[in-house]
Amino acid sequence: MSETPSSRLAALGIVLPTPATPVANYVSWTRSGSLIVISGQLPLKDGKLLATGKLGGEVSIETGVEAAKFCFINLAAQLQAAVGDLSKVTKVVRLGGFISCTPDFTAHAAVMNGASDLAVAVFGDVGRHARSTVGVPSLPLDAPVEVEGMFEIV
Repeated sequence: MSETPSSRLAALGIVLPTPATPVANYVSWTRSGSLIVISGQLPLKDGKLLATGKLGGEVSIETGVEAAKFCFINLAAQLQAAVGDLSKVTKVVRLGGFISCTPDFTAHAAVMNGASDLAVAVFGDVGRHARSTVGVPSLPLDAPVEVEGMFEIV
């Protein structure tokens, strides 16, 4: 039996949470043809932010990497809610990362690898994606990281 995204998540000890509901005037995800675009996800773990603050300040790179990982876990939860079965994903097209940081912080890519590495671990070669990562002065709820995604499905 071949590996599936769900079996890879299980092997990693990851259980997808109940997807968060939007807190403003937007939808969690939208579909256009074969593309699913998922709104930015915060690093929620058990319904609470994994960390707060800025990279280059009170948040370490290691905590930032873990936060990006939890953002991707929450993206996967939204994706599963959208399509029902993660095996329908034929490509992780793009991830966009927002890193709340001090002006002198430059390790954005290292932080965002938390999400990118998990995308590949869960989806295999299909998980290799294009990416943008930018530093921002603040994020909702003082989250250190937010990640959005675009996925192709069958």
